[in-house]
Amino acid sequence: MPDNATFYWNELITEEVDEAKKFYTTVLGWALEEMKMPSGGSYTVAKMNGKPVGGIMNSADVEDGDEMPSRWMSYIHVADVDAAVAKVAKAGGEVLKPCFDVPGVGRIAIVEDPTGAVIGIMTAAASP
Repeated sequence: MPDNATFYWNELITEEVDEAKKFYTTVLGWALEEMKMPSGGSYTVAKMNGKPVGGIMNSADVEDGDEMPSRWMSYIHVADVDAAVAKVAKAGGEVLKPCFDVPGVGRIAIVEDPTGAVIGIMTAAASP
């Protein structure tokens, strides 16, 4: 299990998936592996030396994603995402997307801190 309150995952959300793949494979040498998402879309896992380092997904597969520019989204791992989300409003933040489950990945929420920065917080699924 990842350490508590540490950055865990980063993903690029963009309409220009093919262009992003070309850029990051050329510049960083990432190998790419396609995965089907439960929603029917496709998710690209970027790997370096066989280790997953990030993901790329089409903004059309994200709720309201087509209304936002391309962006990197970071996720911080916490031991209990529901407990963390319960503290967001009291700490001056806002829950933008309540906790939801992604099979095989974990439980995730999207929040905004008091400065307006958006971050994902998650509890990773247990490894098989």
